[in-house]
Amino acid sequence: MNYPIRINKYLRDIGLASRREADKLVEDGLVFINNKRAKMGVLVNNGDKVVVNDSKKQYRYLAYYKPRGLATQDLPGKKSVITEWKDKGLYPVGRLDKDSEGLLLLTNDGRFAREILFQSSKYEKEYLVTVKETLRPGIIQIFKKGMETKELGKLLPAKAKILNKTKLLIILNEGKKHQIRIMLDNLSYNITSLKRVRVGNIEIGNMKSGETRLIDFNTILL
Repeated sequence: MNYPIRINKYLRDIGLASRREADKLVEDGLVFINNKRAKMGVLVNNGDKVVVNDSKKQYRYLAYYKPRGLATQDLPGKKSVITEWKDKGLYPVGRLDKDSEGLLLLTNDGRFAREILFQSSKYEKEYLVTVKETLRPGIIQIFKKGMETKELGKLLPAKAKILNKTKLLIILNEGKKHQIRIMLDNLSYNITSLKRVRVGNIEIGNMKSGETRLIDFNTILL
């Protein structure tokens, strides 16, 4: 998230409400920033404490298998996870790029979204990755000590396990944009498929593309 950011866009991006709904929450005096009632158009800075006192809201939490080829965020005139779910009042927690598939969490609870997004080091994200080339054993140690990349700088140590000559599991404790794709590209691998299979304690299990299932708020919060 790029700061400073307008309050209505902030509430939308963390999955709490659409911009219009966010404006109504601010107008009704239900939004507080650093314990002060927010005003329309106010900017949120990194580290600000944002609280929404909407006791009537019924919170929902879903595990969703995002299909490959579907963008997470809004693209003008194109279908996305947001356009599919915003009419139901649900928004994605974070992103999963268009060419990737797998587990994406959906919610209308900003507290839940903030916990996952801003405490990402607490919630491992596990990916199943297939590449064209034969995997070299040394990749495990390269990930373990933390890669240095031109695009993203120094990365946190990551876990990896080679499953066969072209397939591996990768576990991250951070979520930088296109991180796995950049890591493997830096090592001269070409990805043919990338699937997120776990976030924290939530696993994709035997879900199929496009399916959802209800999850318990307390299941994922460690």
